[in-house]
Amino acid sequence: MSFRLLPLLLGLLAGLASPATAASDELAPRIDAFVRAEMVRQKIPGVAVAVVQRGEVLLAKGYGLANVEHQVPVTADTIFQSGSLGKQFTAALALLLIEDGKLALTDPLAKYLPDAPAGWSAITLHHFLAHTSGIPDYDGAGFDYQRNYTEAEITRLSLAGTLIFPPGARWAYSNTGYALLGFIEQKAAGRSYSEMMQERIFGPTGMKTARIISENDIVPHRAAGYRLVRGELKNQAWVSPFLNTTADGCLYFSLNDLIAWDHAWRRRAVLKPESWDLMLTPVRLNSGKNYPYGFGIQLDENRGQKVERHSGSWQGFKTYRVRYLGGDFSVLILSNLAQANPETLGEGVAKLVSPEVAAPNVAPQPKDEPGVARRLERLLAEARDSKLSLTELAYVRGGLTQAMSKRLSVALASLTLPGTSKLTERKEVGDDVVYSFEVTASGKTLLVSLGISSDDKISIFSIAPKS
Repeated sequence: MSFRLLPLLLGLLAGLASPATAASDELAPRIDAFVRAEMVRQKIPGVAVAVVQRGEVLLAKGYGLANVEHQVPVTADTIFQSGSLGKQFTAALALLLIEDGKLALTDPLAKYLPDAPAGWSAITLHHFLAHTSGIPDYDGAGFDYQRNYTEAEITRLSLAGTLIFPPGARWAYSNTGYALLGFIEQKAAGRSYSEMMQERIFGPTGMKTARIISENDIVPHRAAGYRLVRGELKNQAWVSPFLNTTADGCLYFSLNDLIAWDHAWRRRAVLKPESWDLMLTPVRLNSGKNYPYGFGIQLDENRGQKVERHSGSWQGFKTYRVRYLGGDFSVLILSNLAQANPETLGEGVAKLVSPEVAAPNVAPQPKDEPGVARRLERLLAEARDSKLSLTELAYVRGGLTQAMSKRLSVALASLTLPGTSKLTERKEVGDDVVYSFEVTASGKTLLVSLGISSDDKISIFSIAPKS
């Protein structure tokens, strides 16, 4: 089917969603219109959306197609891949094993992985859970996603790198840390990650169809994942079976499963109160400053109210879960396109539910910092010319890779730089200062985020077109 026909099908298929408690007569049509418009704009085949407020499901609905080839509509029972949204489940399992006395936050890495380098002796399970270990991602240059690695091979790859920073010195998102954490959970308990997840979390919370990803099993209502290649819809790239079972985010679940998890989260079920406190406390860095991340969950503030959120991305799927404590409501988004932006969907729906709670913070206009602006101009020129320094961008997630360099170069190739830049926001996050700029060049406006660490390295360098 031509992808050009998809927009015509979105409205037709939205009405085929699974029955759910309806939102108010006023709210539901507004959410429908917003979601459909975003799907067309972002070219997303299928989306599942839920709104849960004060424990009541206001909306649980599918839009578009779970499978384009077979014209199967999305419903609240459609099975999506979790991506990194699955990390909060791995974190919860770790806390259950700590409650059992089988793990401890202070356990050193070497207790479970004796082949770890001697210089890594300060790394603990707490560092893994909070993304402060300093371990680089194992899937760097030369990693083959089609190869069916073993647990031992992934472990060796993980332990072969050089620490990016001393444990606890910084926060840096790490799939490697959570993959290793899953291996450690299995060793400590003497049971498989899949069995423990089903018995300790999915079953008790009522997540009836949640499970670990499997290509072999028959999985009813399984969605297909997609990606855009030069604007044309393609199937997701194939990944080897073992890489779909690691604990950094390889789960299947439906919108109904995620609603059940959100209910359990709200009433703080499954875990003891002190475990929930650990999970939802911002990590303290070695400097004494807090970073807004707990165990598998990002912890923010919006208009003085706490917000808990996390996203996921894997194999043609994008996911997002956000909970606004001030309004006691959550928005859950599951989508099946690699280039989708579920945060835009989730936050747009949230503003419809409660504009006073979900409207973005109004930050005061920051003072210009000429030195930072000049550095940004230089970085943009170097990115266009593929001359960025690996050393300077050492803390950027995943480091400076050939793919990242090419992507930035292509995005900037047609622009006459430096153009003009406007600083729109400056905020401190942990030990870093994060700047937001609007850069206008050759008639185009880009949104650029630039993070600078306390030791003057770049921790964030992202570029997106202004919509």
